[in-house]
Amino acid sequence: MRIRISIPAQTLELHDANGALLKRYAVSTAANGAGEQSGSFCTPRGKHLIRAKVGAGATANTVFVRRRPTGEIWTPALAAANPGRDWILTRILWLSGCEPGFNRRGQVDTMRRYIYIHGSPDSVPLGTPGSIGCIRMHNADIVALFDRVPPYTPVDIVEFRIKTGDWKALGAIAMPLRERVFVVEQGVPLEIEQDEYDATSRHVVAFGPKGEPIGTGRLLPHGHIGRMAVLRDWRGRGVGTALLQSLLELAAQNRKRMVRLNAQTHAAPFYAQFGFVVEGEVFLEAGIEHVSMHKTLRPA
Repeated sequence: MRIRISIPAQTLELHDANGALLKRYAVSTAANGAGEQSGSFCTPRGKHLIRAKVGAGATANTVFVRRRPTGEIWTPALAAANPGRDWILTRILWLSGCEPGFNRRGQVDTMRRYIYIHGSPDSVPLGTPGSIGCIRMHNADIVALFDRVPPYTPVDIVEFRIKTGDWKALGAIAMPLRERVFVVEQGVPLEIEQDEYDATSRHVVAFGPKGEPIGTGRLLPHGHIGRMAVLRDWRGRGVGTALLQSLLELAAQNRKRMVRLNAQTHAAPFYAQFGFVVEGEVFLEAGIEHVSMHKTLRPA
């Protein structure tokens, strides 16, 4: 399993080992935004893992301080008597950074900053930033998540969000991205980059922290995934993974039994991580070596 938390979208997604979406939850990250520095009260970015699980079996709304139950149960009356208190309730998933110098060790160490995924009063609004660094969830949601994920589950905290739509809604955004990657960078002829399938496909676009488009992809009506493109500065930061997972989610929603794609040969190992299997020999498409790959979503 793997967790991805999107700061712009204010969501937490749980995916299985093959990238399929298992559940999406609303969360609340830091009111101060993203950042790794100790004392910033910001939510750290990057690759993390669940280092410890605290609170198994505790009653909903159990109050924790320094990861120990205080003996209190949160109520509106208790909250009124303690204005301004940062409530950590029900369950705790304690995060540890995996990137030395960025979110691990020194003054940027996520674990030493005591960054958790934790329960919060159900009256606290989610879907908008509001914490002092942690990731807040509703109590029922943190219990469900806690019971599903083992220690050392990877957690990616990202500064992008994914939007899904048709060509009318996203074409003017997706097309310049594709031109920058395929036409300018890879030398694909402009006249073959846009085709008749765009109008009937579902499209996904990734947007960065300032709302700027950073990646795109599409799903054709017959289940073919294509036009996967991520801007150079955002590669290796989980954008391609999120785009592919969104396209697989769309395919599952439309009850596709199988999805296919033509992968540039250097990208085949990336798709293989998500259960895609190579079929046939290497071939040229727009002068670039490709292989056909497929993934079964459900039995025939």
